[in-house]
Amino acid sequence: QVQLVETGGGLVQAGGSLRLSCVASGRTFSNYTMGWFRQAPGNEREFVASITWRDFTTYYTESVKGRCTISRDNSKNTVYLQMNSLKPEDAAVYYCAARPRGAYQYVYWGQGTQVTVSS
Repeated sequence: QVQLVETGGGLVQAGGSLRLSCVASGRTFSNYTMGWFRQAPGNEREFVASITWRDFTTYYTESVKGRCTISRDNSKNTVYLQMNSLKPEDAAVYYCAARPRGAYQYVYWGQGTQVTVSS
């Protein structure tokens, strides 16, 4: 079992920045690919970014490329999402998720942190 706790959400003006953090506990963090997802009201949850366990390869959804950076610190069991140049359409609940080695799906999810962007 892995527990994930996100922090760092809040209210920011358009063009501003936020850094989300997700702390994992319970299992060996370095064995998991970590991802960030988001869900806005009335929308389905969507992939934002991920970072692999093996070589820290990163992936991003097209709409955040160049504005967001995912990173991880295995010594702190933490994954980050730095978000810059925020837009109103980035507003959502952001979720951290963990995918075990060899798995095709994310198995563990955090409770989410709210990001609100004012125009």
